Amino acid sequence: MSEASPAPSAAARPVTPVHDWTTALEERGPSLFEPAGHHRVTVVAAHPDDETLGASGCLQALHRAGARITLAVATDGEAAYPALDVDGRRALARARRLELAAALRAQGLDDVDVHWLGLPDSGLEGCAAALRTALRPLLADADAYLAPWDGDPHPDHRAAGLAAADVAPVTAHGWAYPIWMWAWLTPGDPTVPWDRARLLRLDAAALAAKRAAVAAFTSQVGPGPDGSPPVLDAAMLAHTARPAELLFRVARTASAPVARFAELYADGADPWRAGSWYERRKRAVVLASLPRERYRRAFEPGCGTGELTRELAARCDAVLASDPVADAVRQARERVADSPGVRVERSALPEAVPEEPVDLAVFSEVLYYLDDAAVEATLDRTLTAVEPGGDVVVVHWRGWPA
Repeated sequence: MSEASPAPSAAARPVTPVHDWTTALEERGPSLFEPAGHHRVTVVAAHPDDETLGASGCLQALHRAGARITLAVATDGEAAYPALDVDGRRALARARRLELAAALRAQGLDDVDVHWLGLPDSGLEGCAAALRTALRPLLADADAYLAPWDGDPHPDHRAAGLAAADVAPVTAHGWAYPIWMWAWLTPGDPTVPWDRARLLRLDAAALAAKRAAVAAFTSQVGPGPDGSPPVLDAAMLAHTARPAELLFRVARTASAPVARFAELYADGADPWRAGSWYERRKRAVVLASLPRERYRRAFEPGCGTGELTRELAARCDAVLASDPVADAVRQARERVADSPGVRVERSALPEAVPEEPVDLAVFSEVLYYLDDAAVEATLDRTLTAVEPGGDVVVVHWRGWPA
């Protein structure tokens, strides 16, 4: 981690007491982070030691769960002490590479594949395109990634977090780890996304390994080569010794692409397993929740293979169903071929909301795939389409799709 940047140095800022964050974690009680299910994980660090300070316990847990971990380090951290000359910075860069290797050994992560991107320390904001180009192939086959939280009060951390989120495949789960948040922000800061927080508790062995790994970064925990105070002073190190880490789920800012859903229907597949107990029970709960026995006209976007569409048809005089994927529309039309009054169109939200009035709208596991603007437009159109006294059903899966 380097402080040769517009961000104030550690010495210039008051450090939030460890107790404040410990109390906040206890009071807010975030859900626990589950490492299982992540098999190919790319970890992005702006500087050598970010991944250890912010996510050592997480990396250890993922490794124990059998995940293949790739580490991409954007810079060599050569600007940690701004007063160093060119030769001094080169020497520091070499030292920090060796320190990272020692830190990985201390955590039992010797087999982690490390990629050094060689970009300028404290200059990632100015080379965003190069950073994205370098990260894209390293994230291409990942099913999950970890990167610095883009709200962390360091411009390099923000740049690394934004770049990773931008180039990660849509099938990858994104997790962000804070670093300087602990020291420089407070639990009540409005930028802290508690609603997306997940907690990982570190047992004694994991915490001991983390402490040993942090100590391996001797250039950061001790005085600098130019005699400067250490970047990681006692106040900051106290935060890294907490037996818990916090990760923030990275919320995507764009709607899930239709091309991704089209892939799921390849070879005539039913990606939603409509015959499963989950799906059968969901349809039964939806139908049982309808307060009226009969409806005049229903609207169902994202109808998929049409299983719910067919069951809605038994309660409605007419049903307008839609899906943005051609294969889904074909399967749905076949499934409702013997249901009078059903029309299936190829259309995506928000445009799929009909102009004709309806007295029932059913959004079954579709809205969480849309970005904020699309959701807002969909709701606006739905308010116009649904007649006064009509019913709106919204169904959500409580998990979080990639």
